[in-house]
Amino acid sequence: MSVGKENAPYSAISTADKHSITVRGKDLCTALIGEVGFTDYFYFLVTGQLPSADQRFFTDAVLVAIAEHGLVPSNQAARMTLAAAPDALQGAVAAGILGCGSVVLGSTEACGRLLSELIAQAKATGKAFEDVARVALKEMHAAKRPVPGYGHPQHSSGDPRTERLLSLATSRNIIGDHTTMLVTVAKVIPEIYGRALPINVSGAIPAVMLDVGFPLAALKGIPILARTAGLIGHLHEELQRPIGFILSRHAAGAIGYDGPVAQAGS
Repeated sequence: MSVGKENAPYSAISTADKHSITVRGKDLCTALIGEVGFTDYFYFLVTGQLPSADQRFFTDAVLVAIAEHGLVPSNQAARMTLAAAPDALQGAVAAGILGCGSVVLGSTEACGRLLSELIAQAKATGKAFEDVARVALKEMHAAKRPVPGYGHPQHSSGDPRTERLLSLATSRNIIGDHTTMLVTVAKVIPEIYGRALPINVSGAIPAVMLDVGFPLAALKGIPILARTAGLIGHLHEELQRPIGFILSRHAAGAIGYDGPVAQAGS
């Protein structure tokens, strides 16, 4: 994905003058502060539209689902950074967010793009979702590429967050093409890979959010926003009950050295 060429020198997000602040066409102080919750405001900032009831519900749900998952790499990086620089909360938060890539957190966007591409292929060719998924998975398997949104090192029998989100999607009747394709891919995976790979939360999030109309290009922003909240929680605790240097010592103790042996005088 690339950023487009420069356009006309305008932004439709916000403006301010001596007496007021306008955000997406609404007065910040009279129409937004005290009038909308932060989830609504996030959705509004991204899309320019206040969310529907389902859009608000599932934005809330996925933010809660992905905000915290224990001492994952992002939280460890942030806590060790704060231990080394306790006056730089912003640097510690940034350290945790910078790891949002293709393996952790960023797979939400990658899965969303995969689902969207498969749906587009199915509609363009008139083929069944299952047939399109089978071809794509064979190509990915041959290229030894992981399937974003599937598999989890801890929740190998099924990600409980996924089960909850898909249950909510069913109960609120918002199952659409993306969630259908998500489940279809999971159904075909054992045929191609020889084993099942459960849908993880980074697969469920893009499916339900795209089905309620959230923009594909902004998907990575959901785990970034959610994990920022989780990181602040960890960092506040780090200031009260520090474990950053404990994490560092355990890492040093767990990793052996297998480089050349130093010779006398060298």
